[in-house]
Amino acid sequence: MTDTFSPLDSHLDALASALDPYRATARQLARWGRELAWHLGRGGRLLVAGNGGSAAEAQHLAAELVGRLRDERIPLSAIALTPDSSAVTAIANDYGFEEVFARQVRAHGRRGDILLVLSTSGRSPNLVAAVKAARETGVRTWAMVGAGHSPLAAVSEEALCCPSDDSQVVQELHLVSVHVLCEYVDRELPAVLGKVPESLEVLT
Repeated sequence: MTDTFSPLDSHLDALASALDPYRATARQLARWGRELAWHLGRGGRLLVAGNGGSAAEAQHLAAELVGRLRDERIPLSAIALTPDSSAVTAIANDYGFEEVFARQVRAHGRRGDILLVLSTSGRSPNLVAAVKAARETGVRTWAMVGAGHSPLAAVSEEALCCPSDDSQVVQELHLVSVHVLCEYVDRELPAVLGKVPESLEVLT
């Protein structure tokens, strides 16, 4: 038996060390979920984008909202800007990869909509460009990033910073954030649709 940690041990230790500080995001996730429920429940749209593994998480979030997380509910308008390979490659070919999300934001975003971008590094130029395009279009901007200051957090109106320097751990906490955000949306949605009195819980 060896004394060295296995990759699993090391990974779980890194994740465990981030979990308690991550709990500090609870109020922000609750507020985002409430705002998103009211926006989507009244016909608004969410745009979501990321690169690599974060692209998969963007699609995951859109799928949970258009489909469902747990219980039956109305479909909600959420568009991931990553899966359309024809649009992505055409835009990248004609305008450069930095514009692949920004041009889609200008096409699909409407004033008052929300753009959520996910990035473990917080430095992706195409996501920074997307946020800038969103702000020019009147689209609200949220970012999920890693620990510390980043260009993406700086240009976004709000940022949820996951407390780890390990990109894998940040990505895993982003997935937790996606699921918890959807839980809060589902919790608030009946109030939006007029089925129960609006929640009086303080989420600010």
